[in-house]
Amino acid sequence: MQTVLISGGGIAGPVLAYWLHRHGFRTTVVERAPGLRPGGQAVDVRGVALDVVERMGLSEQARRVRTRMRGMSILAPDGREIDRSTETTFSSGRLDSGDIELLREDLVRLVYEHTRAGVEYLFGDSITALDEDETGVRVGFAHGASRTFDLVVGADGLHSAVRRLVFGPEERFAHHLGTCLSVFSADNFLALEDWQMWLQDGDSGFGIMPVRDNTELRIAFGFRSAPLTDELRGGETLRELVTDKLASLRWEGARLAEAAATAPDFYCDAMAQIRMDHWSRGRVALLGDAGYGPSPLSGQGTSLALVGAHVLAGCLARADGDHRAAYSRYERRMRPFVALNQALALENPGGPASEESVAHAKNALSLDS
Repeated sequence: MQTVLISGGGIAGPVLAYWLHRHGFRTTVVERAPGLRPGGQAVDVRGVALDVVERMGLSEQARRVRTRMRGMSILAPDGREIDRSTETTFSSGRLDSGDIELLREDLVRLVYEHTRAGVEYLFGDSITALDEDETGVRVGFAHGASRTFDLVVGADGLHSAVRRLVFGPEERFAHHLGTCLSVFSADNFLALEDWQMWLQDGDSGFGIMPVRDNTELRIAFGFRSAPLTDELRGGETLRELVTDKLASLRWEGARLAEAAATAPDFYCDAMAQIRMDHWSRGRVALLGDAGYGPSPLSGQGTSLALVGAHVLAGCLARADGDHRAAYSRYERRMRPFVALNQALALENPGGPASEESVAHAKNALSLDS
């Protein structure tokens, strides 16, 4: 039985672990956070990714916790409504679509609960060294003892440690898209009921949606920015930057700034795409955002993670132990799909891609081909 270590306990890693376990592999997931990560924006499961969720037996559960918006308002900088829609929202697209929008933390929880019995999870640890030879990969951990695995997969996001250890510094592959995104939660001080609000004020803007039966707001705030330094990303300085920018908004700036300053799930990062010539080297491969992150601006990061995990697991299962052949087939199958979905983030800077482009990109791969 082949052993596979997967770095990253978000969506891509545990989904890959699920399919590999189904195919007879022994899988371990290492996640640096002490447990499942709370917070995060609403994510979309679209097109062929819906088939992956269905095949995992999670479709009904995912639909049960999906967001249920009635529409959205578009506001002027002073808070006046200048447009509205009861047919579509910027976060999820058409409301009559069969796609599923749900909170990232809810999808992570569903996948974890579905896999925990057959997958070894190592929370509160991370990979610090990878030494490969002809028999496997010796993995050094920040806290646990070193172990050897047949294969290693980096599903550890935009700032992947596995990618850095095997392929080199992040700046070789990250293409900054000129903006930063902050996501955080707050009490529903706007009394929104299944209704989103979107506002643009100069180089900044936000989307606000109620969640948890309208008891909570999830706020996504974007602003023009140069790439973030590691020092800025890792400290409270970034939170201060966001709160200052929010406070300068003409509508609800003070309350939004206060919410960002106190939110326990505060998140902020630069919007970037990962573009690489190869997603594997030796026994190590990359999956999802670590290898081909499209950025949240595409709306397709979660779907790429789900589909990529299914495809990679299938390629490994059919390769009869030949990981090089499996990785090669994985790349051939996924690259056209990735290219179309990454292009969504660039089609309409400052706004969503067209419905036609999204419909084409989300269905541009067959799981059974």
